[in-house]
Amino acid sequence: MRHSEENGYAGQTHFEVTGHKKPYEITLFSKKGEDWEYSLHFLHEPGSEEEILALEDELEENDELFGQLVEAAMKKVKE
Repeated sequence: MRHSEENGYAGQTHFEVTGHKKPYEITLFSKKGEDWEYSLHFLHEPGSEEEILALEDELEENDELFGQLVEAAMKKVKE
């Protein structure tokens, strides 16, 4: 995760989901570290569209899961 006064926070974290065949990478962005935008994609190679769409739905509904991913990325903040 990188942080600068002019650009805010930006970074990635890699993770796996039980039952999914491919690992993911989520790219996170926030101007002030409060409201987050994200981009989700497969880490190394394409995977199941059905699985990634299900994960996107889960991230939109499950604030705790999304928060865990933000926390994982924030542990590595570089000024």
